[in-house]
Parts: sequence; structure tokens; C-alpha cells
Amino acid sequence: MAKKKKKTEETDNVEIEDKDLVDIDFEVDFEEDLDLEEELDLLDTEDFKTEIEEKEKIIDKDEEQKQLYLSCGIHIGTKLLSGDARRFIYRQTNYGLYVIDLTQTDERIKIAAKFLSKYVEEGSDRVIVASVRRYGKEPVLKFCEALGCKAIIERFIPGSLTNPIIDTYQKDVACVVIVDPHADKVILREAQLARIPVVSLFDTDDVLAGIDLAIPANNRGKKALGVAFWLLARQILIELGKISSEDEFPYTLEEFTSKITPVYRQEQNA
Repeated sequence: MAKKKKKTEETDNVEIEDKDLVDIDFEVDFEEDLDLEEELDLLDTEDFKTEIEEKEKIIDKDEEQKQLYLSCGIHIGTKLLSGDARRFIYRQTNYGLYVIDLTQTDERIKIAAKFLSKYVEEGSDRVIVASVRRYGKEPVLKFCEALGCKAIIERFIPGSLTNPIIDTYQKDVACVVIVDPHADKVILREAQLARIPVVSLFDTDDVLAGIDLAIPANNRGKKALGVAFWLLARQILIELGKISSEDEFPYTLEEFTSKITPVYRQEQNA
């Protein structure tokens, strides 16, 4: 009995230490259930539908930014967890959904902006931004409009990064940005063959193969995608010195958010 009690105490200590690793600025509590419709507004995906308990309390000087993250569901992952994504997880809800650590999302958006700012040149095609997912198309187009990158929102033609004799060949690509490693696997593999660095949004069921810089985020929800690309574009312009503050960013969040109506809402309105 003494050994068993000692083992239990050691386990408790480990759990306490792990919890302390999470930045208190983004600490969240789950107390009340979301309405199913509210949950689907956050997820906006046909991949799964479930109930989730989701009421966050956060106290920080950047309250508005954190509320933005929480309201768009950028931290809500899937019920699947890959080994590569484990490092980005804050906790798991009672309903089995993995919750992404927002401190890492925020930090990596800034890191990605600093990295991409070295390659973004207005009117150039050095940075290619691609999305096969329907909710990612409008954010990608607006992102490229704001920064002068090349958008690919339709089928990527194999060889466009590796075969100089085809018409779609892109000669001076320095970096590729993708929304989903699963959906955008063709361009991901091509960039890997061409040894072009890849920046990607990274959900809980994704793997890091071929990705050089991952931004942990819900990469299925239209609100989450809009916020991710809006913040990334804004931060890049700050890094480039084209705007001196966030308030000078000339685009609204709504402009970066897909206008497509989710399938479940279409069915409700029918």
C-alpha cells in the first residue's frame, strides 16, 4: 500500500509539472457545453460533428487578441492526434477533441512572418500559397493580394516546381505556404523534391514530413483560416516596415474569411 501511495504521489507531481509548462496567459477552462450550432460555426467542416464543452476564461493585456483566437476556433483540433502534433497540444476535452496550445500558435505566426518577410516581394512569384480546401481559397487569395504572392487554389500541376520544360513551371520559387498537409500533399511533395522550404498550418492529425515550419492551428474551419492568414499577412507587413502598427493594416478580417455557407447551414435553410 505504501508503494502504491508513493507512485500515485509521483504521478500527481508529473501532472502538475506538465500543467505548469502551459503559458498562464492562454490558460483556458472548460465548464459549459457549446450549442451544436455554435460548435459547427467554429469547426465548419464536414469531417465530423460532435458536442464540445468550451467556455474559456483568460486574463491578459492582449485580451482582445486571445478572444479573437478563441471565438474563431483556431485552437480546436480533431479527435485524432499524431505523434508530431503532440508537442502542440494543451489538453483534450471530455468529448475527445484535442485543444491546441494558443501560445505556440501565436509564437509561430510571428516566426513564420519573420521568415516569409525575407522572401515576399511585391509582384513576384517567389512565395507560392496554395489551398485545395474550399474554405482556404478566399484567405489565400486575399493574402496574396496583400503581399504580392502567387496563389494556387485549383489543382496543382505536378512538375510545376521541378520540370522546367512544362508551361506551368515556376522558376524562382523560394518558399511554399500551404493550408493542409493532407489536402495539399501534391505541392508539398513537389516542394520537398525541389528542396523548397514549406510553411504550413498544422492540425492535430497532421504529420511534419516535408514541412519546415508548422503553425499549429485548426486548418479546416473557415473562421480559423481567415484569422490565421489575416494575422500572418498583417505581421509580415509589419516585419517589412510597410506598416508601423497593427492598426494600419488596410484589410479587415471579413475580407480574409470565406463567404461559403457551411453544408449544415444550407440544409437548415432548405
